[in-house]
Parts: sequence; C-alpha cells; structure tokens
Amino acid sequence: MKLIKIINPEGVLEEEVGDYRVREAGRAVVMDSDGMIALLYVTEKSYYKLPGGGIEDTEDKMMALKRECQEEIGCDVEVIGEIGTIIEYRKIFSLKQTSYCYLAKVKGEKGKPDFTDSEKANGFKQVWLPYNEALKALRDSKATNVEGGAYIVPRDTAFLQEAKDLIKKYENKI
Repeated sequence: MKLIKIINPEGVLEEEVGDYRVREAGRAVVMDSDGMIALLYVTEKSYYKLPGGGIEDTEDKMMALKRECQEEIGCDVEVIGEIGTIIEYRKIFSLKQTSYCYLAKVKGEKGKPDFTDSEKANGFKQVWLPYNEALKALRDSKATNVEGGAYIVPRDTAFLQEAKDLIKKYENKI
C-alpha cells in the first residue's frame, strides 16, 4: 500500500522509535448510495475524523476496518479500493501508529453507531456530508487537544484528499 504521509510534528528521531509502542489501525472513507461521506464529529474536542481504529490481536486489517465501521457509523461496508498508509510518530504517547485507509461503500441499510463509553464521553456524533463539505469540515476543524490537532485531523484530511480520484473512479459503481 502506498505511503501517503509521515506525521512527526515533535521531530521524533529514528533512535527513539525503538522504544515506542507500535499500533496499527484500519480507517475508511465510507460512501453511501447518495455519494455522502461518513465522518465522526468529536464534539468535546471540536474536530471531525474518519471512521476507524486499532487492529486488535485476533484481527486482520479488513476485520478491524469492518468492525470499526459497524461500531462507529452503524454500517456494514464493502471495501472497493486502497487509499494508502500514514505513519504517525506520537512522542507524547511514545507511539508509532500506522493507519491503513480504504475506500468503502455502505452495504445494506445504515444503522446506528454503537459508541464506546470513551466515544460517548467525547460526544461522538455521526455525520454524512458530500465530499467537498467533508473535506472542508476536516480542514476547518479546530481541535482543542494535541491528539486531534496534530495527528488525527492532518491524517484524515490527507486520506480524504488522497481518496478524491478513487472516489471519482468508483462514483458510478456506488
């Protein structure tokens, strides 16, 4: 999968990374039958993000991606293309995270999210927006925390921008 970006705002050096915890995550740009893009609005931290999250021990990338989409946007999804990867060096958490992002479409009916207690506490809300509005929402996010502002928003903005041509290619198939 193509590397889209490395996010390293704290200037982590290669020799530091050896001591970091490693995390992999599956993420998706999910489109519904009307071409709307799924986002999550984190109301307590004032930013938007794409659905997705960590790959658990017993999961592969696709299993994790589908589970996260079911939990966060209440939808079964079908992956229709690869967008790419982004690596984040999060010095504040001693973490190296690699996110694998895919283009997916909603399979069947939209359901309701099943947010975790932490997501509920952060005021997660599901929203569906046209591509240009989704990109604007991400770009205009004014995250009130470092994780959102320095990592999540830049990562998901880059994923959505990278997905544009793939979305155009598949628009007539969704």
